[in-house]
Amino acid sequence: MKKGIHPEYKEVVFWDTSSDFKFLSRSTSVPKETIKFEDGKEYPVIKVEVSSASHPFFTGKKMFVDTAGRVEKFQKKYGKK
Repeated sequence: MKKGIHPEYKEVVFWDTSSDFKFLSRSTSVPKETIKFEDGKEYPVIKVEVSSASHPFFTGKKMFVDTAGRVEKFQKKYGKK
């Protein structure tokens, strides 16, 4: 591999905001926020709306997620005029 062309691959915490579930993984994304994880270390945090802790396929529960007004945006964009 060529040196200097690949992004840095480091540990980050992914935080599922809908279920308040946090897990440590690695990513090339560079978030601005940090959080203190369970092990006492501080890591960059990436907030996600859906993860395996809140997705209906994994939980077996039906759930309606409309965090950003997606229905209204769709109706506004494609609705009858």
